Amino acid sequence: MTAYNPNLAATSAAPHPALGLRGLMTAAVMLLASVVTPVAAQAQIALPASMDELVQVEILDGGLASDGTYTGALRLTLQEGWKTYWRAPGEAGIPPRFTWRGSRNVGEMSMTWPAPEVFSTSGYQTIGYHDQLVLPIRITPEKPGRPVRLKGRMELGICKDVCVPSELSFDHQLDSGASRNPTIVAALASRPYSAREAGVSASTCRLKPTKYGIEVEARITMPSAGGTEVAVIEAGSPHLFAGATTTRRSGGTLVATSELMPAKVGALPSVDRSQLRITVLGQKHAVDISGCSAG
Repeated sequence: MTAYNPNLAATSAAPHPALGLRGLMTAAVMLLASVVTPVAAQAQIALPASMDELVQVEILDGGLASDGTYTGALRLTLQEGWKTYWRAPGEAGIPPRFTWRGSRNVGEMSMTWPAPEVFSTSGYQTIGYHDQLVLPIRITPEKPGRPVRLKGRMELGICKDVCVPSELSFDHQLDSGASRNPTIVAALASRPYSAREAGVSASTCRLKPTKYGIEVEARITMPSAGGTEVAVIEAGSPHLFAGATTTRRSGGTLVATSELMPAKVGALPSVDRSQLRITVLGQKHAVDISGCSAG
């Protein structure tokens, strides 16, 4: 699960790219992957007059649990053929960003991301969802017994032949009397396996300085997740940006390599192995691994 502090004006599911040469190169790749000339747009792509034609958002109620926490979900419904992105969107994706300003009686909040799909967009690997995304949210009220209101907006990219930046607003008072919602239950069930559930017996990380930051090589001893596995390394720190992850398998060990760079110009922050997050996406299932030991 991804935890959020609703007292912050905005939270991003992925850090912003680093500034400097490497950051500019990354931004340029993302821009080139999403820009279409006016002529091409007129000839091939008919964009809608309203974003409501591409994506709609609603808040689902899942009721009040015996421990006093609420269950809800953001449901995005996309027009056929369009997709949106996971918290770590890949080489050319747009990371989602949330603003919770206006919410009431929200103490702690956590999100559970369903296992995403791997796409190829203009030759770049991207990670996300098509048709629909149901994002379960667990809320602990600041004042038990009082109503909980979720209000805010979500900034995201909606992509098909082009990527269209979008902003969706929501405002909903959660229903404490709502029954168990099967749509939310299904989304929770589609989360990645934990390391224990997936049979991960070891997870180690080697760190090596590079010209721009620090290379992380994670070696994970685990059964195959099925087919061609794709690993994603997340820095687990707002001060670091993780580049694209390369993945290979050597027998019973999955080897994932990425480069961590500073999110702002300046000295590179220290890397905390316990905060690194490694997600393995396979054809059979996905695996969420929190932290790794020195290797």
